[in-house]
Formats: sequence, structure tokens, C-alpha cells
Amino acid sequence: MRKVSHPKFIVEGTSPEFLLFYKNNNAKINLPALWLRERATSVDQIDLITQQRFMNSHEIDSEIKLELAEIKTNSIKLGFSDGYVSDYQISELSKWINSRQTFPNTQKWKSDLKDIPKFDWVHIDNEESLLSVIDAYLKFGFIILCNTPVESMSICEIAEKFGHIRTTNFGKVFEVKTKPNSNDLAYRAVALGPHTDNPYREPTPGIQLLHCLINETSGGLSTLVDSLSCLDVLKELNPEGFELLSKIAVTFIFEDEDTKISQTRPILSMNAEDEVTGMHYSPRLDWLPLIDEQIMKSYQKARSQLSKLLNDKKFELKFKLMPGDCMMFDNNRVLHGRTIFDPTEGARHLQGCYIDRDGPESLYHHLCRKLVK
Repeated sequence: MRKVSHPKFIVEGTSPEFLLFYKNNNAKINLPALWLRERATSVDQIDLITQQRFMNSHEIDSEIKLELAEIKTNSIKLGFSDGYVSDYQISELSKWINSRQTFPNTQKWKSDLKDIPKFDWVHIDNEESLLSVIDAYLKFGFIILCNTPVESMSICEIAEKFGHIRTTNFGKVFEVKTKPNSNDLAYRAVALGPHTDNPYREPTPGIQLLHCLINETSGGLSTLVDSLSCLDVLKELNPEGFELLSKIAVTFIFEDEDTKISQTRPILSMNAEDEVTGMHYSPRLDWLPLIDEQIMKSYQKARSQLSKLLNDKKFELKFKLMPGDCMMFDNNRVLHGRTIFDPTEGARHLQGCYIDRDGPESLYHHLCRKLVK
């Protein structure tokens, strides 16, 4: 058996079939021939400007084999049983292998978070500063921007720094102030528990911004809760209930004179690796499915435990947004709420809007590529 070694890559096997491995600490990760063939980067296979393939990778033979593998200084020459031969850059292969590590590590938090990610809007005037802001947002799931403009609709300028505004039935920008007979409790003076906005919509808005223009009341304090910290506790207390919340779907409904929207989905949001990323949560809007009564009781026990955790003060950040403050948060990971307030004390006027989750993520990739050597 012939072996060719490299600090990260190892070739094993003999003609007519080789195996390519990537070394990760003490483990070896097999790089299948099919996976490698799909990542062909020669100009006859992929457009170098768009990075879109000319060839249809779905038609590659599932039994394709690696017939040639030669490690060079910065590349690996690979040949396949379909006749394709090309040099693969080691740096590009490494990026694909480690692609899940491209974002900052998530930092879960509770009410004792000491360094709240707060930034002065006036100083976000260059790409380095903007990258540090987005880095904090991706870690904590929220940021607070201070000293922003207080003119009406200036939230658009703030939001478009990070992504494209998504218009909903509430408009491009919605007004958070007391409205008699409003179509949502957010527009009343009542307290709002931790919740996700628009869980009845597909897709749910990924990111919400709330911008304070006026706040003359002693109440109406803003609250934020990191659902990931709460779910860690729930999974330890009641793993079976955690599983039920990730599998059993409830129906979220919004209805007014002009609109009826509904979506049926589990409370817990999971990614492709079956890792929890947050939740769709709003006790004002969800309805239980008609299921076996015993399963429903187990589900309700888990739902009640989750509610207690989300409303436990040890998980809650509570603060007063002042004119010029704008908070931006992941609408599924970081649940938001508000304490009750008395509108006769004075005016309280916030403006809000939504952008998609991939806005800051795309900007982070772009700035890293441009600034990080």
C-alpha cells in the first residue's frame, strides 16, 4: 500500500482506486470521490465569476471512483473514473471541509450578561467597525445601537446597513404605539411575554429591529431572553418533553379584517444537523393539535416548563429603550417582550421592521473576505 502524507491530507490505496483523507486532530475524515468530483473548479466545470456549475452534478455516477491522487505543495491532482482530471487547491478543499466554522461561536447568555453588545451608531462608519458589530450580533443573537437618528423612518437607514427590509401585512415599517382596537396586542399598553414575531408566517422574519423615537413612560421596559440557554435547561430537566416540542406541530394563526395567515410547525426550530437554533413561540397565537390525550398531557407539561423558564428572571435582560436606541435581534433565537405601561404618563413610540437572517451573515462573509488576511 502506497501512502502519501501531508500536514492535513493523506492519500491511501493503489491504482485503480485511491482514498483521500483529511486529518482532524487524531481523526481521519474520508473525502468521498463523489464529494470531490462535485467540487471540480476548472473553467469547463464551473463559472469562475458566479461559482455556478456548468455540469449537472446530479448526473455524476454514484459509484464514481478516485483513480489518481497526487499531493503537491499547494494542490492535489485528482483523477476520476469518469475521465475528469484536475488540480484541486488545498486551501479551497479546506474551506469546504471546515465550512460550518465560518461564523463566530454562539455565546449563550442569561440575565447576568456583563458585556451587553452595545455600539455607538456614530462610530460604525467603517468596515472594521461594522465587522465587529456583526461579529457580536452573530455571537449573542442581538445588539443595541445607541445614538441613532430619531427622525421617523430613520429605522430604514439602520436596517439597510445590515440587510434588505422585508415588507409584511404590517407594512415596510410598523408603528409600535398605543392604538385603540388595534389588530395586534403589541399596539396596546399591555405587558407582552417573551415571544417570536410572526410565527404564523412562512418564512418567519429572521431578524427584527425596534427603534425608539419617544419613551416618556416609566413602564414599557424591553425584555430579551436567549432561548438557547432556556432550552439547555429544559433538555436536562425533561428530555422526552424536549423531543415532543421538536416534533409535534402546533398551529399559529393571525387574523384581522384583511388578513388570515396560519402555519403549522413545531415550537422548537432545528437545523439540518438536528441542533436546536431557537423557536417559534407565542402563547397568544398557537393552538394545540388534536392528538392522543396522554401525549398531549406530556407535551403540555413540557410546554409549561418551557414557559416558566422563558419567564424566569434569571434568564431575562430588562432595560428601557431611550430615544435613539435601536435593538436588533434574531427573531427565533432571542425572544422579546415588554412590561406593562401607562399611556397617560406620556408618549411611547417605537418603529419596527424586519430583515432576513442571511443579511448580516452575507455581510460577515464579505467583510471577512475583504478585511481578514
